[in-house]
Parts: sequence; C-alpha cells; structure tokens
Amino acid sequence: MIQAEGLTRYYGSFAALRDASFEIGEREIVGFLGLNGAGKSTMLKILAGLMRPTAGRVRIGGADLSLQPDASRARIGFLPEEPPLYREMRVREFIRWVGEVKGRTRREVDQVLPEVLDTCQLTEVSDRVIGELSHGYKKRVGIAQAIVHRPEVVILDEPISGLDPQQIVEMRRVVRSLKERATVLISSHILSEVALTCDRVLVIHRGQIVAEGSEEELGRSLGEGVRLTLRLRGRRSLIEETLAGSALVESYELLDDAPEIVVARLRLLRDEREALVRELVASEIGIRAIEETVSELEQIFLELTREASSPTMRDRIVGTRTSMSSGTEAQA
Repeated sequence: MIQAEGLTRYYGSFAALRDASFEIGEREIVGFLGLNGAGKSTMLKILAGLMRPTAGRVRIGGADLSLQPDASRARIGFLPEEPPLYREMRVREFIRWVGEVKGRTRREVDQVLPEVLDTCQLTEVSDRVIGELSHGYKKRVGIAQAIVHRPEVVILDEPISGLDPQQIVEMRRVVRSLKERATVLISSHILSEVALTCDRVLVIHRGQIVAEGSEEELGRSLGEGVRLTLRLRGRRSLIEETLAGSALVESYELLDDAPEIVVARLRLLRDEREALVRELVASEIGIRAIEETVSELEQIFLELTREASSPTMRDRIVGTRTSMSSGTEAQA
C-alpha cells in the first residue's frame, strides 16, 4: 500500500528526516515510535501529502504522491496532533461538511455518516456543539473527519496525547476498528500504546529509522541469547562474583528484593540455563525461581536509541532490516 524511498527533509541546515525507506502493507496498523523531536510528525505530514520531502519519494497504492498529489491525497485521511475542528459547529454537521469538502456528495456522506459516528463512538453526542465536548471526544471527532470520505490510508499523529486512562482504552478500540477498512499509521512516544495497538513498529531516532518490526523482532535485533530473571538467595557479593565469573553470562543486573533475596536479570550467550543452575548451586546460592523473560518494548526502545549511533549497533540493525525485507519479498 505504501512505499517510501529515501525520504529526507531539511529545515535550513537541520535534517529532520534522513534517508528513511520502508514499506507498509494493506490493512496494517503501523506505529512510528520516537522521542519528541525525533521526526515523527514530519514523516506523517510527508506521507499525508501535506509536505514535500527534500529528497526521496512516496507511493500510495502504486501512485507517486509528488506526481499525482490530488488523486493520492483523496485516498488519505489525516488527523494532526491538534484536531482541525470548528468549535462552534455541531458534531454531525461538521463531519458532513468535511465529507463534502473532500469531494463526496451530500447523499454519499449521509449514507456513511451513521457508521462513521458509530465507529468513533460519537452517536450520543452527534448533535452537541464541538466546543462543549471533552478533549477525548474532540479527538474522536478528529478521527471522524479523517475517515468520512472512506480513505484507504488513515494517518493519526499522537491520537492519544492528553487523554485520561479510560479515554485511552476507548481510543485504542476505535483505532483498532479502522483496520477493517484501511491501512493505519500512528505516531506516538507512549511505548505501551504502540505495543498494544500496532501490528508493527518503526523506531525513529534523530530523523532516522533505526529499527522496524514487531516487538519480538525488535528484541532479536539486539542480539541472540536467552534473557532470564532469577530470584536468588544468598549474599549479594557472592551472587555478583559468581555471575561475573561465569563464561555463560553475557550481561546481568542485580536488584535487592528482600533480606538475602536478590533478583538477577541476565542474558546468556546460549540457552545453557541448566549449566548456570549448576554453577549457582556449586557456589551455595539458593534458587527460588527462574523464568525466561521477553524483552519489553520500553527496554528495546531505550537500547535501540541509546546505541543507534554506534557502528556495531548500526550494522546489527541494518542486518535485521535487510533480513526482514528479504523475508517479505520471498513471501510475495
């Protein structure tokens, strides 16, 4: 559905985006994850056809966005971080008006309006003035105006910013429902929401895509090995000495949990947990519990952005992205 090649955008001498390339399939929900100022909003504005890249190109359904801008934009629905609303209008009349502005007839809009209101959970407030609504409802009105013309691609910039926990849950449900009809792109710096909402993540750091894939694939990009969490009984100094001297352990972190109970988070070079247990028992360290842990998205993100500038990590990430692309081509 979307192919981006070498997207670069300069503001004066500052590169907000640098050589970003990726592909996004039909009816996929993809999250652009990055710190504030990483280049997420610039990326989405380019993909929405609202900003030209300094270099590179975007294809939407095979059509070049720069060569066929009007036709391409007709296939896109966009919600900026601040919803573009007329506060004095009522919800229903505003959404109907936007649909007509985007080229649909009044009859066409009226046919889809009940479904749009239902999808965005706006039916009960459809006759209220927008300015009287809560921030969460205004966000939903923003999504409604982005989808009323039935776009094939829906782009949402920070759709959950400023929402309370209950509104976030409701917004998550709304966003997931959009996948039934469209490809959905979301930008966010809220890690948990990207993990819960998106099928795939593109990590942006300082204007570059430093990694892409599912949470599991991103975890693998940080290196092979087995991550374990152990609850150990014994002196902290003895536990640290044993783990530091083990040829099996690549890295470890110790946390005090209770008197003479230490939680050890570690990564083994290979899956040799039985041998590690023997080493601990030989040092007279008690083992209360041991479990394999999946690297959480937050830890993945911190490691990727912290290490993205190092040559070793860059090579590892490039290798991972190349492998993913090759797998996609093979499936095609």
